[in-house]
Amino acid sequence: MSHRAVRRIAAAAALLAPLLALAQTQSWGLRELMQQLAQTRRSEARFVEHKYLKVLDRPLEITGRLLYVAPERFEKRALFPKPETLIVNGDSLTIHEAGRPRPRRLRLQDHPALWGFVESIRATLAGDLAALERFYAVGLDGTSRDWQLTLVPRLQVMRAVVKLVRIGGDESGVRWVEVTEAQGDRSVMQIFEDKQ
Repeated sequence: MSHRAVRRIAAAAALLAPLLALAQTQSWGLRELMQQLAQTRRSEARFVEHKYLKVLDRPLEITGRLLYVAPERFEKRALFPKPETLIVNGDSLTIHEAGRPRPRRLRLQDHPALWGFVESIRATLAGDLAALERFYAVGLDGTSRDWQLTLVPRLQVMRAVVKLVRIGGDESGVRWVEVTEAQGDRSVMQIFEDKQ
């Protein structure tokens, strides 16, 4: 092959590269995000959550740890200001509170609003679009490197409690969760994943 032919091929490839990158960006969407998230089988992270409550002058800060084990186990362990652990495993939620001798156990299906809220996080982590769409109208903005899900509750029982859930992340997972409640209170959780 002559130098001229090689230069023509190189020039054509240089011209096509931006078009190929654009095509890849345009083909990325909700299903691709869910497939990307479903690749994570286990993750551990620390969190800092700020709750903006109308009854308080400043936000309440809660810090602790998160654990996710695919596809059904999710733990939120608050360490400060008071210890409390929420464990979701399958269809059950177990709540361990400081000062209570026994944990409380709930069957999620008996509490549709709570079940829907749990699935906003667990189904996102699992990349389970069907579970998300069961409870929410799902919207997606951004790119694979900086994405944001917008979840609007479908069920009236949930809309009475939660107005909107927004979840943001990047290629490696969920980085923040913001919940706006129907009565105007709001919480924002920042997630800092442990490096493996």
